[in-house]
Amino acid sequence: MTVFPTPRGTLTPDRPLADLTWLRVGGPAKALFQPADHDDLAAFLRDLDPAIPVFPMGVGSNLIVRDGGLDAVVIRMGRGFNGISFDGTRVICGPAALDAHVARKAADQGLDLTFLRTIPGAIGGAVRMNAGCYGSYIADVFVEATAITRSGETVTLTADDLNFAYRSSDLPDGMVITEVTLEAPKGDPETLHQRMTDQLAKRDATQPTKDRTAGSTFRNPAGFSSTGRDDDTHELKAWKVIDEAGLRGHTLGGAQMSEKHPNFLINTGGATAAELEDLGELVRKRVLKHSGIELQWEVLRVGKR
Repeated sequence: MTVFPTPRGTLTPDRPLADLTWLRVGGPAKALFQPADHDDLAAFLRDLDPAIPVFPMGVGSNLIVRDGGLDAVVIRMGRGFNGISFDGTRVICGPAALDAHVARKAADQGLDLTFLRTIPGAIGGAVRMNAGCYGSYIADVFVEATAITRSGETVTLTADDLNFAYRSSDLPDGMVITEVTLEAPKGDPETLHQRMTDQLAKRDATQPTKDRTAGSTFRNPAGFSSTGRDDDTHELKAWKVIDEAGLRGHTLGGAQMSEKHPNFLINTGGATAAELEDLGELVRKRVLKHSGIELQWEVLRVGKR
């Protein structure tokens, strides 16, 4: 029997994770820990058996937890870690602050983080994945982050430490971000809010926002992003090569590649994590055969089959 430290926050052994992910699939974690505050998290990580891995989890928007569950303590940040404050043109966010909330509150202050408005998830995950949209990325506005190491030590991370790349960073395994500072360009609040309204309308018209998805399933080949500009081309977009391979709407059990946007993997109801992942792998195989392009997963897959 695993013995855990006694925190001030909430610790739940053998906690199922399916209801915490957007795709609603996955087995249990060894435990789910929701820390009360920074010090509670630091003490827990310090006192936890070093042999037990930890997995920081945001709102589960870009994640497949496999059916066998996760042999780790999942750390889920909630209240106490979702604050948003301002210091001039700097935006200081908790890791649980939703990307969309950060974009809206920044716009109220005349600060342009509008690219975050349509990105599902929270700021901690956005840093880890170098989230981006419309040609802008977290790396473009990142100043620094505070994090706690697996041994309970508090550190400051710079962009050089994280080595941002397309849809990735070098955040060490087990390290938990507790605060993020961004530097935002100035803009007119009304103009910024209108831009976000337009972005939302375009997203809703082109993406399956009412379905159970995890956002974009695969990275765009060669690191090209969808800028949303009128002169944008689509030769190297993931959705395009999936569509050309005849996989729009393709199903496997309860899993489906969206008819509306074929780079979105959907749980149509009752899908297992295995079905979702297997459909993704089938797509990768057929796209490689059809076009010679090897798609890379953007959705994170964790745990045991």
